[in-house]
Amino acid sequence: MSGFVTKPEPVQVPGLVHLHTGKVRDLYRDQAGRLVMVASDRTSAFDWVLPNDIPDKGRILTQLSLWWFDRIADLVPNHVISTEVPDGAPADWAGRTMICDDLEMFPVECVARGYLTGSGLREYEQDRTVTGIALPAGLVDGSELPAPIYTPALKAEVGEHDENVPYEETARRVGAEWAATLRQTTLAVYTRARDIARERGLILADTKFEFGLRGGELVIGDEVLTPDSSRYWPADSWEPGRAQESYDKQFIRDWLSSPASGWDRTGELPPPELPADILEQTRAKYVEAYERLTGETWV
Repeated sequence: MSGFVTKPEPVQVPGLVHLHTGKVRDLYRDQAGRLVMVASDRTSAFDWVLPNDIPDKGRILTQLSLWWFDRIADLVPNHVISTEVPDGAPADWAGRTMICDDLEMFPVECVARGYLTGSGLREYEQDRTVTGIALPAGLVDGSELPAPIYTPALKAEVGEHDENVPYEETARRVGAEWAATLRQTTLAVYTRARDIARERGLILADTKFEFGLRGGELVIGDEVLTPDSSRYWPADSWEPGRAQESYDKQFIRDWLSSPASGWDRTGELPPPELPADILEQTRAKYVEAYERLTGETWV
C-alpha cells in the first residue's frame, strides 16, 4: 500500500482546469490549451507522499530546471513558454510555475547512468547486467562505469515503481528510430550535465528525463537535472564500495527507516509526520545543490 498520506485539494484558479495532482507537481490547462505546471513543496519517500512539506523545495526544483534548460538548449529544445503566474493564481505560485507546451509524451523514462548504484546496482548483483547491458566484473556501489549507459524504464502511476526494461522494449513501443533518438539525446544531455557538475565539485551519478513531441520535433519536458530526478554526490567524499552522501531526500529515508520514526515500512499505516530538524536538513541539501551548481545564493 502506498500513495498520498493526505491528497491535497487542488487550488481552483479562474481560467485554469485542474488536470492532475502528482507527487510534487500540480498540472492545469489554461484557455489557450497550454499546460501550467506548479511545483509544490511536497516530498515523497518509499512510494508515499509524506504529510510534511519541504520549505522552498518547489521553487528550487523549478529554478534549477530553468537553469539547466538554458545549458542544454543547443542539444534539445524544452517545453517552457513562460514563467509568469496566471491571473487569479495564488501569490505563492511565483517562482514555482512554468507555462509549457502540451507535448505528445513518450511513455518512457529516459535514464542515464554514469555510476553504479540504486536499482542498477541491484540488477548488476544478480547477473552483471543493467537492463540487458553487460558490465565488467568487480563493480561495487558507487563505481564509475566505463562509459555512461542508457537504461530506460516504463512510467508508473503514483505509488508504483517505474519498471526498468531493455532498450529493445522501448523500440517496440515507440519505434526503432525514436528509441535510438531518445537514447542518443539522453546520453548527450547527461554527458553535458555530468561535465558541468564535475566542474562544480559534484558527481552526477544518474538522472532521468522525459521527452515528447511538438509538431514532430523532439522536446524535453517536466523537470531536468534536479535533486529529485538526479543523483548528485560530492566529489571530494566519493568512495566506491559504500553508499555515497547524496543531495536528495536521504535524511528523510534514513529517519523513516530508523526506530525513532516508529514506522513499519512493510505495514499498511502511512508514514508519520517528520521532525523539524529532518525537514531543515533536507531543505539545506536542496539549497546546497542549487548553490553549488548555479554559483548563485538562494534567497
